[in-house]
Amino acid sequence: MTSRQRVSHVDTAWLRMDRPENLMQIVGVMIFAGRIDAERFKRTVARRLLRYRRFQQIAVHDTDGAWWVDDPDFDIDIHVRHSLLPAPCGQHQLQKFVAEAASAPLNPARPRWEFNLVELADGNSALVVRIHHAIADGIALIGVMNSLTDERIDAPEDGDPRPTRHAAAAELTEQGNAFWHLILEPLTGLAQTAISVGGNLWGQYLGLRSAPGTIGDYARVAHAVAQEVGKLALLPADSTTRFKGKPCTVKRVAWSTPISLAEIKACGQALGCTVNDTLLSAVAGALRAYLVAKGDPVAAAEIRVMVPVNLRARGEVDDLGNRFGLVALELPIGIENPLARLHATRARMETVKGSYQAMLTFALLGAAGMAPSFVEEQLLKLLAGKTTAVMTNVPGPQQARYFAGSKIEQQLVWVPQTGDIGLGVSILSYNGRVQFGVITDKGMVDDPQNIVERFAGEFEKLLWMTLLLPADLLVDPAAVEGHLASLASR
Repeated sequence: MTSRQRVSHVDTAWLRMDRPENLMQIVGVMIFAGRIDAERFKRTVARRLLRYRRFQQIAVHDTDGAWWVDDPDFDIDIHVRHSLLPAPCGQHQLQKFVAEAASAPLNPARPRWEFNLVELADGNSALVVRIHHAIADGIALIGVMNSLTDERIDAPEDGDPRPTRHAAAAELTEQGNAFWHLILEPLTGLAQTAISVGGNLWGQYLGLRSAPGTIGDYARVAHAVAQEVGKLALLPADSTTRFKGKPCTVKRVAWSTPISLAEIKACGQALGCTVNDTLLSAVAGALRAYLVAKGDPVAAAEIRVMVPVNLRARGEVDDLGNRFGLVALELPIGIENPLARLHATRARMETVKGSYQAMLTFALLGAAGMAPSFVEEQLLKLLAGKTTAVMTNVPGPQQARYFAGSKIEQQLVWVPQTGDIGLGVSILSYNGRVQFGVITDKGMVDDPQNIVERFAGEFEKLLWMTLLLPADLLVDPAAVEGHLASLASR
């Protein structure tokens, strides 16, 4: 095996996106039932995670590009840390700890990842994970984390996790039909080469990806990038709210109490909507309610969120690296009626599903990774200027998992925000429950807990409508408003 491997163009783009105010690291949290065995935990990470060579490699740059190079001084103790949060230590203190970790850069002279096992004063343990986005995207990392865990509490410590890894990856692929990462079906090679985007940019990029070309080839790709950036420049800006601004280097993190996935599915089915439609409508309602509570105007307001969409073929689920594009979705936070907001969200989702945005942004990121850094900087500024937030909806395992013999009670994950974007919203399902998480820039939103606490209430509004209103009214928001007005006048 060669001592170094070329970093893909897309992963190179993620390497170059790091900014002090927005670090390109995926942050995850696991909360365990009871105290985890720290030594067994470290042995598990050493035996299972390090089977992925990338976690022992450093990203280096030279005149010929970016490379993954084996770390000759790799030391597991540098990456697996142990912390203690003194009493009183509740959720607020853990959230503060996670926010501080999310604000701190990973050491570029070492493999860019860290696992911090945190002992809580209540007798439980938590794991705070930081992994640079250049190593892998969120879907790949869900598979990685599953390979570290087991389906049974009594699973052998020395067992080979790879069969579980593949089984978990296959399960995620099947579950994903109801979630963001498979909004667009994975593309076949034939479909990819047939799509013409911006002067055949997609085909040019795939060609150079498989067979690096001459300076003239790269110049043509750079010209195509410039053309597509011009098209993106015509995208109108979304509404100005307190969620937009110039970020600082301090983050805030909060997460909600889990909600029953079965209830969300039942409610969505009764309303003729998907799980995604229902969740996104609840997110829009929570963001609206937060702005209203702050006294901000929200009439006719909309905020645009960038959503990652998986572009992996089914056989690539286990591969590291980044294989996703981005789509833009406008959340109708200006609509007060929960049912009307739900129907508007569903209609916009249908439009997104039929677009080629994800393929375009994937090609742009790859081509930008080949172009000079100032071209990538221009692209990021443009996308961030049109966007308020980054949102992910990740399907985790739908049964309990165990890490080093300890049961995982809760899981959360946040992907980074680029440019001047200061808001990230995460939805993760695990063990039959759904949990919302928010990461914000301190200068824009210093109290994200006031956002996440509103998610459950917004979903309950839809649930009560489902239970109390006649079924024929649920498909017509205007009829609901008339019905409620009639009741109020009696």
